[in-house]
Amino acid sequence: MADEFLRLIGIMRKLRSPEGGCPWDRQQTHESLRPYLIEETYEVLDSIDRGAYAELKKELGDLLLHIVFHAQLANEANLFSMRHVLEGINEKLIHRHPHVFGDGKVETTDDVNRQWERIKLNEKHKPKLLDGVPKHQPALNRAFRVQEKAAAVGFDWPSAEPVWDKLDEEIAELKHEVKTGDQHKMAAEFGDLLFSMVNLGRKLGIHPEESLRLAISKFTTRFRYIEEALEKAGIDIYKCSLEEMDRLWEAAKQHREEEHH
Repeated sequence: MADEFLRLIGIMRKLRSPEGGCPWDRQQTHESLRPYLIEETYEVLDSIDRGAYAELKKELGDLLLHIVFHAQLANEANLFSMRHVLEGINEKLIHRHPHVFGDGKVETTDDVNRQWERIKLNEKHKPKLLDGVPKHQPALNRAFRVQEKAAAVGFDWPSAEPVWDKLDEEIAELKHEVKTGDQHKMAAEFGDLLFSMVNLGRKLGIHPEESLRLAISKFTTRFRYIEEALEKAGIDIYKCSLEEMDRLWEAAKQHREEEHH
């Protein structure tokens, strides 16, 4: 395994070489690679969602390539090397798992999370609890991580029950602002409602990003059923009535349920 990893590093070094390298690879920077890194990450997630493990193997390789690519760019700029990246993650994993590599004691997953956050807070480069939550990640996931980190130090609802009351409160506030017609205040209250929904999902053990992805997939499957049914009937979807589409939507739901039985 180590030899294949070293081979990958050598290939990337060759691709970046001024002599005999690839013009495209030589032009790339940390900034220019950002969209590709994000795309590859989502392709990994898509493979996992579909249970396509042959594809997952390929997508993980593509993602690893980007890690090596960024490390090579940093090495050329005399910032750090791939060895430094590996040393850093190895040291961090050992340091933050004293219950595995030391004499620390934990009993539950919550204990592990609290210990992890406590250790991070004691590290000089992480002076604030929420500093480690990237600002550019999807908002639902960021909300979940912010709440998770706050919960790790005890700033959390004791159970899911109070969150239901909070949801009712946020819905009432949103309805009030809708009546006023103030778009800015409506957006703020809508955000509060979403944030509370994320909190409820977290308390119920449901990840909001994954849950919404499932909902989108379900909607897409059912809407595709409507499109295909209308195509078979020779009906233009743009001229189809809402009542007819609703009927086909219900048929799509029934069709899906029958497939699962």
